[in-house]
Amino acid sequence: MREGISGSYHGTGNAVAPRGTAERDGGMSGIRKVVFPVAGLGTRMLPATKVLPKEMLPVVDRPIVEYAVQEAAAAGCEVFVFVTGRGKSLIEDHFDRAFELFETLARKGKTRELEALEAALPDPGSIVYTRQQAPLGLGHAVWCARNIVGDEPFGVILVDDLVHARTPCLAQLAAVHAETGGANVVAVEEVPSEHTSRYGILDPAEDDGRRVRVRAFVEKPKPEEAPSRLAVIGRYILSPRIFSILEDLPPGAGGEIQLTDAMTRLLEHEPFYGVRFEGRRFDCGDRVGYLEANLALAMERPDIAARLHAFLRHYV
Repeated sequence: MREGISGSYHGTGNAVAPRGTAERDGGMSGIRKVVFPVAGLGTRMLPATKVLPKEMLPVVDRPIVEYAVQEAAAAGCEVFVFVTGRGKSLIEDHFDRAFELFETLARKGKTRELEALEAALPDPGSIVYTRQQAPLGLGHAVWCARNIVGDEPFGVILVDDLVHARTPCLAQLAAVHAETGGANVVAVEEVPSEHTSRYGILDPAEDDGRRVRVRAFVEKPKPEEAPSRLAVIGRYILSPRIFSILEDLPPGAGGEIQLTDAMTRLLEHEPFYGVRFEGRRFDCGDRVGYLEANLALAMERPDIAARLHAFLRHYV
């Protein structure tokens, strides 16, 4: 990210952490690249997402995707790989310079607004776009980034999962990646037993309260069949070996190439750890989760909180 982005990372502010923050917080252990699979149709948020990409839905006053990119940048990533699909060009436009707008703001002396826009701009060449030309699943979307990622471990962020934390969630995973000698790492959180059928669930081999060594992954088990309540959420650090597995992986649930299926095969060769991350996760692909994210983040904004609190008292 560009120099003008410097500032502290709290998960919600307009600024991204300066260079060096990741090293102080545990570092990225050589994790330079992060993949954002953003080709999905956003059917859970229709009709709002009929034309507007779900990743561009605003949380307070910034699109969801910007929070994800800021998290990755604050964790020390340098290359941001977007796997897009048809109708996603607004994401590219958002991370581009709108000359007419920038010049108008400068001419009118709107310094604060101009600085906020400048802070969101990436360095030239740091964002790369590739296409998933058919909706063949999350695993296929990650595989589409193989030639850009190359032969190095990489991060994956599912933009729908907005994680509000003082230390970026991806940086927390990277710390465990380093501590374990380069193991694969996923973010996990405990879910109610009745919700296990919505997630990939960990079968724990060892659990020290923070790190969970994975024995197996179970995709969307019924509550009575779930080995735990530890659900994988949208943050991963993966070995490049997963690309060769995805290459030959047959379709799984829903007729799609499932990332969880590939992780299960990778587990036969390399260790996996789950991380109980510090912070709060909002499922912005769900209507209630999206509204909750807006309220929670707005209540931390000094310019909004007081008026919003009075407004909520009126209705609640």
